[in-house]
Amino acid sequence: MVNYVFQFISLITFDMKTLIKSTTIVNEGQEYIGHIIINNDKIEQISTSLPEIQSYDQIIDGTGKIAMPGVIDDQVHFREPGLTHKGEITTESKAALAGGITSYMEMPNVNPQTTTQDALKDKFELASKKSYANYSFYIGATNDNLEELKKTNPKTTCGIKVFMGASTGNMLVDNEKTLEGIFAEAPCLVATHCEDEATIKNNLNKYEQEFGDNILPEHHPLIRSAEACYKSSSKAVELALKYNTKLHVLHLSTAKELELFNSGDVSDKKITAEVCVHHLWFNNDDYKTLGHRIKWNPAVKTNQDRNALIDGLNNDLLDVVATDHAPHLLSEKLNAYGNSASGGPLVQHSLMAMLELFKKDKLTLNQVVRKMCHAPADLYKVDKRGYLREGYYADIVLVDLNEEYKVTENNILYKCKWSPFEGTTFNSTISHTFLNGKLVFENGIVLGEPNGRSLVFNR
Repeated sequence: MVNYVFQFISLITFDMKTLIKSTTIVNEGQEYIGHIIINNDKIEQISTSLPEIQSYDQIIDGTGKIAMPGVIDDQVHFREPGLTHKGEITTESKAALAGGITSYMEMPNVNPQTTTQDALKDKFELASKKSYANYSFYIGATNDNLEELKKTNPKTTCGIKVFMGASTGNMLVDNEKTLEGIFAEAPCLVATHCEDEATIKNNLNKYEQEFGDNILPEHHPLIRSAEACYKSSSKAVELALKYNTKLHVLHLSTAKELELFNSGDVSDKKITAEVCVHHLWFNNDDYKTLGHRIKWNPAVKTNQDRNALIDGLNNDLLDVVATDHAPHLLSEKLNAYGNSASGGPLVQHSLMAMLELFKKDKLTLNQVVRKMCHAPADLYKVDKRGYLREGYYADIVLVDLNEEYKVTENNILYKCKWSPFEGTTFNSTISHTFLNGKLVFENGIVLGEPNGRSLVFNR
């Protein structure tokens, strides 16, 4: 069993020609033994015949491992600027590489909030110096920044984030006229957090009257209820249909919400839905042992909801799997309900968790790759990423499906230094990650300096 203690070392970077040989390629619905040639930052050739090896600077033996595209995570919170006691672009992007995530899209509820074009530019500049993985950033909507949103460049910015539910600071968008304006005039994809604020407040008032300061973790999905989710998600879908908006509803958590979406290929849809790893892994019984460690917004709900979400992936009602990676210190999590932060760190372990669902026959291996790699690339129209194709950027992950990996305090890379998976043994291990043609993670070690690039969108 592998139980790495992580270290970081620097390498001199130079152009290399790399051969990944004799690996099981999992890509575009196929699984076959093949060989991948990387030339500088691109995939030069994918072949079922072993090429001549004399001319390669680096040879990686992929025997017994699968090769898949790097994961594209369309929802993370890396906490920079302003909240860097919880996480930073550097620490969290290193953790992402260790988890097979080569590209991420980061949210605007930082400090200062990313609600202006200037603040957005500042984040891109930060990432250009600090990010170990490829990146893009959402600009956040407020009740009064529609003119800023309309200036967004759809070729460089992944989307507009709208909190249609409780959120940090002034980022709750509850003005009907503003919502109509955003959905009518957004120049790119609109991504929504959907929970109805009035419903949540009514539920919270009820539980405060009954339990006072002793609200339990297992009350969280009853306060941030399925009704609150459905009411807000249905409103978002209604607005998108009215204005023909490209809408992506984030972190679906209930069975009922699935009725709002259509089955089909993600490229053919105007309205799409994401599900996060924690809603596929945990259920409300887990609050008894994990407590506020698994307190998220939207809340982890029932086992029936979890199973419906897995079915929703398999029947293509749900399009993308992401993390909503949102680190907090344990001291911010392990408080009484009203003072306990919502969110948790996931990027380092999300792929292994999804591969565990494959091991349990909940999903096929190709479905994991499709929903974590292909679909986000197609949905956002990411340029030359998300697939193993000749001419595409060499963002590649090698996984040993037969090597155990136990999550311990010593191998957690998040700045917050904890994980809801701590103590869990997965039955797969990520052995290598390539980013833009460079080997950036190998057998527990993050290699080199920041090598991330800004994502480009073909739209």
